[in-house]
Amino acid sequence: MARFGIMTAPMQVGYPEIQRVWQEADGIAEIEHAWLFDHLMPIGGDPDGPAFEGWTLLSALAAQTRRLRLGLLVTSNRFRPPAMLAKIATTVDIVSGGRLDFGIGAGSRPSHPAARREYEAHGLPYHDFARSVAALAEACTVIRRLWTAEGSFDFHGEHVRVTGAFGNPKPVQRPHPPIVIGGRSSALLRVVADHADVWNVPGGDIADVVSRSALLDRYCTEIGRDPASIVRSIHLPVSYDRPGDTRDAIRAALDAGFGHVVLGLPAPYPPGVAGWAADKLITRAAS
Repeated sequence: MARFGIMTAPMQVGYPEIQRVWQEADGIAEIEHAWLFDHLMPIGGDPDGPAFEGWTLLSALAAQTRRLRLGLLVTSNRFRPPAMLAKIATTVDIVSGGRLDFGIGAGSRPSHPAARREYEAHGLPYHDFARSVAALAEACTVIRRLWTAEGSFDFHGEHVRVTGAFGNPKPVQRPHPPIVIGGRSSALLRVVADHADVWNVPGGDIADVVSRSALLDRYCTEIGRDPASIVRSIHLPVSYDRPGDTRDAIRAALDAGFGHVVLGLPAPYPPGVAGWAADKLITRAAS
């Protein structure tokens, strides 16, 4: 059965507007999950406009909702040391009462200048994409161990090094919150096969998305993992003016085997937008 959610990119919008949409969605059964993104500066619209830090905002929204599963689509592994990220995510899982879906990715490519500038502006290192994918694999290993290990441990990888690492408290969800890895590159899909419970990909060219999914199947088979154990998730942009186009995209995604659908709501958000999405998009596309 398909599971639908919404995404409110926390840029070019105020906190009260995002809060309103999430609290409305929390009362609508057709909407099962809600997401923010993880950028420190706008990647669209006014480059000098507002952008909120994702995990801080997510924790606030977790405390003000009761039912929605929630997460970041997806956390940039470039922004925070993995052990610190594990602690942040654990805190959000506890605040939410065990509703966190832990989204993570390698971080933006060097070819995306609107995203690239946020690293330089915040004094963050920016390495090539191959290195960032390798670092993501090590980060997933360390984060999972911090969530599950009963004692302290050392990890001395090529990109991640911790000594005497120990996570306390543990997340509410056992053995750990679901790991959602986002991206589409071949190298990243190998990390998905090893570590993810859910794979998310931006929509658009459905033929390309299907081919990426088939490649993930192959990588899973190579390591002896059942491909069906990884939920296929897709992010689809919403058009308020052309809801029929959005419904067509939803149906194509469902037909392609993507049973976890994230609907990207553009700001500004019309009054009652969550109810509109449930009525005009989810109910009609899924029927």
